[in-house]
Amino acid sequence: MSVLKHQAKKTQTKTQMHSPIRQLCRRSRNIDLKSERGFSSHTKTKNILHSDVSSSKVNSIVKKQFDEDGFVVFPKFLDTNLVFELRNRLDRMFAGDFETGNYPDEWYYRKGMSLEDITREICNAWKSDRIIASVVLDSEIGKFASLLGGWEGSRVGQDDIWMKPPGGGKEISFHTDCAYIPWPEVTCWIALDDVNPQNGTLEYVKGSHKWTKFKDELDTNAFHAPNNHYQSGLQHAAKAEGLDTSNLNDLIHKVSVPAGGCAFHNGNTWHGSGKNTSPNWRRSLAIHFIPSSSSFEGKKVGYIYGRYQIVGSNEMNESFFPITWHKDGKRTKWLDNY
Repeated sequence: MSVLKHQAKKTQTKTQMHSPIRQLCRRSRNIDLKSERGFSSHTKTKNILHSDVSSSKVNSIVKKQFDEDGFVVFPKFLDTNLVFELRNRLDRMFAGDFETGNYPDEWYYRKGMSLEDITREICNAWKSDRIIASVVLDSEIGKFASLLGGWEGSRVGQDDIWMKPPGGGKEISFHTDCAYIPWPEVTCWIALDDVNPQNGTLEYVKGSHKWTKFKDELDTNAFHAPNNHYQSGLQHAAKAEGLDTSNLNDLIHKVSVPAGGCAFHNGNTWHGSGKNTSPNWRRSLAIHFIPSSSSFEGKKVGYIYGRYQIVGSNEMNESFFPITWHKDGKRTKWLDNY
């Protein structure tokens, strides 16, 4: 458990008291999103993406790049106006203001308790805010993930929202998402601020999704606040593959896109991020997609996913893992009214 998780754990009792089913059923505050603090609702909008973007961009060339490099970058992806709304939502959520009245599944930052220079994270924010949900549950983004992953359909495994503080916000250790997500996985990482190496942008290692010699066992004690260099786990993996680690930086691609740009990556691709040495916040939203056909059968799941397994069943309940796109048009029924 990371330093930040230790600090946040004392205040998580209230979060854990809420049954996930009760959370999803409690439409508790009846908020008019069109009038609330100037925000407009995107939950019914057909296209939340930039006008230049559609899943038709996932052609054979893009798919080949994704398969070879383990990631692909789209400099324009999300609607600009929506990006501004999402920034405000993140600020409010980390202050404990949840639009639906439901707590997120994990919440790693408490003002006055947590270290101020550690990168802040909330998991499954879509349950707590319907503007965030409009992105996480969007069918077109789910289609992107399916086409890149080579799947018939996509369901949401979880989401993450991130805020890296200015003036030295700490690194995120290099890792693979499949170290803690036990299914084939494609992540959509969306920048909510202009990102570059100075403010601790996302870093990918080209081709690392093909590495087989080293199993990444995520060091949760050093995830948000690495005790060693944030690339130390990556160094071990690269050495196991027989690579010259003195030239490792030659394989690293640092994502530089304007706010609203995004990157999709394979769940086995090694990635992390450096310090935010800029004077501005670096905020982002990540959506972890898994195949729509996924189940718990034969899977060893930890506390994050195990809490959602129904006793006596291997089915992944769509209340927690909604299907957002399928080639046959199937989509979790309650999404359009959420």
